[in-house]
This record gives sequence, C-alpha cells and structure tokens, in this order.
Amino acid sequence: LAHDLGHPPFGHVAEMKLDELMRASGNSDGFEGNAQSFRVVTKLSLRHPDFVGLNLSRATLNAILKYPWFRQTGGGPRERKWGAYHSESDEFTWARELGPGEVKSPEAELMDWADDIAYSVHDLDDFYRVGLIPLDRILNDADERDRFLTDKMNGESNLDELAEIFGELAEHMTSLFGPLVQPYRSGRRQRASLRSLTAWLVTRYAQNSVQLRIPTQDNQRCAYIDPRLLSEISMLKQLTRAYVIEYPALATQQYGQRKIIEDLFNILTDAASREDFGVFPPRFSESLRDMVNEKMNDSFNRMRTISDYISSMTERESIELHNRLTGASLGSVLDPFGP
Repeated sequence: LAHDLGHPPFGHVAEMKLDELMRASGNSDGFEGNAQSFRVVTKLSLRHPDFVGLNLSRATLNAILKYPWFRQTGGGPRERKWGAYHSESDEFTWARELGPGEVKSPEAELMDWADDIAYSVHDLDDFYRVGLIPLDRILNDADERDRFLTDKMNGESNLDELAEIFGELAEHMTSLFGPLVQPYRSGRRQRASLRSLTAWLVTRYAQNSVQLRIPTQDNQRCAYIDPRLLSEISMLKQLTRAYVIEYPALATQQYGQRKIIEDLFNILTDAASREDFGVFPPRFSESLRDMVNEKMNDSFNRMRTISDYISSMTERESIELHNRLTGASLGSVLDPFGP
C-alpha cells in the first residue's frame, strides 16, 4: 500500500524531470519515487499532532524499502534508484537496524514481486483494451511473437529459451481464452475472457511461486521465485515497453508533461524565494514560513518542499495549477486549491 505513495503526477517522466531540476538546484539527493515514499510515511503524512510521520514500525519501514541504500555517485544502478534521502537519514538508520546491510527484507522482496505481477498483468489488460498491445496477434501469430522477441529481447543471452517459454505461455492462453485471438471489441464473451485471463495470470504468479530461503554468502536473497515465472513476467513487462512506452504518439505527450513539471518547479521556486507563499496550499506554506521564522530558509530545504508539493499532486491537479499560474486558464476562485 505504501511503496508507490511518492510517485509524482505523470509517473516516471515527472520523476526523472524532478530529479534533473533538484540536482540542478544544488540538491545532490535529487528526486526518486521510492525515496519520496519513505519521506511521505516518515515525515509528510500526519497521524498525531505531536509528531511527524505515521509512526510505523521498523519491520513495516523495511518492507517498503525496495532499495535500502542512499543515492550513490559515479554511475551504476545505485545512482538511478535508491530508498531514502539524507534528510531522512535518522529514520532510515533506525529502520535498518533490523536489516542485514544493503539487502532487502523478505517482506520487501515479496512486495517487489507483487508489484511486478500487478502492473505487468493489468497493463496488458488495459493496453489491449485500447488497442496498443496487439494481444490478439501475439496469441495467434508466431511471426508477431518472433518480431517482438527479435526487436526487444535480442540482447538476452537465453533468447531461445525465452522464445520457447513465451510461445508455450501464448499457446496456453489461447487454449483457455479463445475470444482474445481477435482485436478487442468489448463484446460480452471477450470482456469475460479478458477478466478470466487477468485472474488466471495473477493466480499463476501469486500462488506457489515463492519460497522463503536461508540467505547464503553467494545469494543473500530471502525469497526464491520460480525462474520460469520470472521470465514470463519480464516478457509481459517488455510488451508494455515495446508497444506503449516506445509508441511515437507518447513522445509528444511526455514532452508536454515534462514542460508542466519544469514550469511548476520554476514558478514555485521563484515564489518561494520572494516569500510569496500564497500560491502554496496551507500545509506547504506553513512549512516555508516556519523555515523563514527559524532561519532555515535555505535553498536546500525550499527545493525539497517544492518537490514535496509537486509530487503530491494528481495529474489533473498539476495541469490545472499550471494553467492558473501561467494564465492559460484561470478557472474560478471557488475551484479547489492544492492537494
């Protein structure tokens, strides 16, 4: 429930843009959705007026930490993904007193697997419905599967094995869910088959797929997941990348999304530096005023509060605020203001 709380509007597109803007402002921690989730539950969400955060246990915090380390420099995966900002170093250190070094807890491994199942299966469902993932051709046309494997999985050393696994999965799905071998038309039988398919896939990957194991020096993972199922999930995720994320029409939309995030960041940064806090909702304007009163009104803290505000918005809220602040559409004084 908690690990995706820090995702900003427009998802990973805005996540990368906010990271770029934060680092350009001098904040080396940048922005990362997982680190923001940890900040939300330990600092930003309120449960009691006398302390910040949700007062979660160490075990729960460890279950959220998909990447249990701070950002590292010099390139590599730990510069791209990390679990906490240094502003939450006390909370992170306290939580990780249970954890063996920079290794995910068993609960975090299960959360990560559940997340992969959820978005790979439901993305397949969603994008088949709107005609972006040609599930009908993938299930019914071996040439389409070969094109996908050749174009998107060609760098894999076990391509022949993946092709065999993917072909067997497609044949199995075809035998069970015949109406899906046609383009989606929203007919009754087709809707029922699609619902049955998603339920079957979730059951296939959630039941009897994981065994807990004792970590060893060579393999410190606490969860063993069937390698075949890992390969199937990997290919389902690649379907979304191949047919949706790399879809040319998405590029123009993402350009506009990045522009909205950049404009909001720059406008709010300018307003905060001039102490024009009226453009912020009360919970963020209070934080900015407290910084001034406590002589903590430095760029580092201001930028983090601005990224907190932007990342807390829904997509609609960010678009509407952008329209207001740029004068594109002023709306009404009675419209809701701020998340």
